[in-house]
Amino acid sequence: MPQAVIVSAARSPIGRAHKGSLTSLRPDDLAAQMVSAALAAVPELDPATVEDIMLGCAQPAGEQAYNIGRIVAMRLGLDTVPGTTVHRYCASSLQTTRMALHAVRSGEGDVFVSAGVEAVSRFTQGKADGMPDTKDPAYAAAAERTRGRAEGGLGWQDPRLDRELPDIYIAMGDTAENVAQAYGVTREAQDLFAVRSQQRAEAAADRGFWERDITPVTLPDGTTVSADDGPRRGVTLEKVASLKPVFRPDGTVTAANCCPLNDGAAALVVMSDVRARELGITPLARIVSTAVSALSPEIMGMGPVEASCRAVERAGLSMSAIDLVEMNEAFAAQVLPCVDQLKLDLDRVNVNGGALALGHPFGSTGARMATTLIHSLQERDAQFGLETMCAAGGQGMAMVLERLS
Repeated sequence: MPQAVIVSAARSPIGRAHKGSLTSLRPDDLAAQMVSAALAAVPELDPATVEDIMLGCAQPAGEQAYNIGRIVAMRLGLDTVPGTTVHRYCASSLQTTRMALHAVRSGEGDVFVSAGVEAVSRFTQGKADGMPDTKDPAYAAAAERTRGRAEGGLGWQDPRLDRELPDIYIAMGDTAENVAQAYGVTREAQDLFAVRSQQRAEAAADRGFWERDITPVTLPDGTTVSADDGPRRGVTLEKVASLKPVFRPDGTVTAANCCPLNDGAAALVVMSDVRARELGITPLARIVSTAVSALSPEIMGMGPVEASCRAVERAGLSMSAIDLVEMNEAFAAQVLPCVDQLKLDLDRVNVNGGALALGHPFGSTGARMATTLIHSLQERDAQFGLETMCAAGGQGMAMVLERLS
C-alpha cells in the first residue's frame, strides 16, 4: 500500500478580521497564493499532474462560494486540474488532508493539494462566524427559554434553529461555557493558559520561528505581509483577568481566553511515497493516521479527546510516544480539560503558542496547524506529532504525522 507524504507546506500570515493586514485580499486570491507557493516549493513536480485541489472552507458563501477550490485552480492557470470545496467547520482543511491520504492509499491518484482558506473580513452575511449576536435582546430572551434543556444546564441552543436544526449549531462561546461548567475549568486557569499562549508565540517570534513558518502574501496594492497580526506583545495576567465575560454575564469566557476572528490560508502538497521517490523529492512528513469523532454539540470543545485516542491507536502508538501536540485553541476552557483527559504534558502542547495568540481562520486552520507542527518537529528534532481540534456541531478530528526530514 502506498504511503501518503507531505512534500511541501505553505501558510499565510494570519490577519485580524475587519481591521487587520489581510482585509483587502479576496479569499480566492489569498488561497491561490498559498497553493502556488506550496507547488513552487517542489519544482520537480509538474502542477498539471495534480489529481485534485481540495480546499477546506468553513463558510463557503459570498466571495468564498461557487466552489472556491476550482476557482483557485483556474486562477493559477491549472485549467485541467479539478478542484473541490470541503466543509467540516474548523476541521475543514484537516478533512481535505484526510481525503488526500485516503486517495493515495487506495491508489486513486498520486498527487493532491490539501488547502484551506477563510476570509472572515469579507464574509458578507451578518456575523462573520455564522453565529448569533448574543447581545441581541431577542436572542437573549429566546436563549434563556432554551437554557437547561440538557442535564447540568448544558443546553443553550441557537433559538433561530429551533425548527430547522435543534440542538446542533449552538453559539461556540456558549459551548465553551458549558465545558467550563461541566469540567470545573476556572476563569483563573483559562486566563493563565491564554497568557501562556501569547508568551509562547511571542518567544517563537523572537527566535525567528515564524519566519520559517509563514509564507508572505502580496496585497492588491503590491505591498507584502510577512507576519501574523498576533500575538499581542506584553500581555499580562493582570490585564487579562480584568476583562468581562463575553457570552454569559456570570461566565468565564472572555475576549482574551478565546480565539479571535481571522483571515488566512494554507496549503499542503500531498503525494504518494512512490511518486516522491520517482521525482527525487524528500518528504517533510508521513501522514500516519487520522480519525474523526462526535459527541454532544453542547460540549463540542471536548471533541479532540476521542479523535486523538483513535488516531494514536491507529498509528500503533501510545500517547506517550507523541513528541509534540498541536491542539487548536478555540477556547482555553476546552483545551485544558482535553489536555487533562488525554493525560498530556502541557510542555508538549502548542509549544509555539496557539490560536488564542495567532488566530483561527476556520477553514485554513487544519492545514496551518499541520505546517506549524512539521516545522516544530524539525526545530526540536522530534519524530511524531499529533494535530487535533474540535469542530462545530459536536465533532473532533485528529491526525498523526511522522517527521521525515
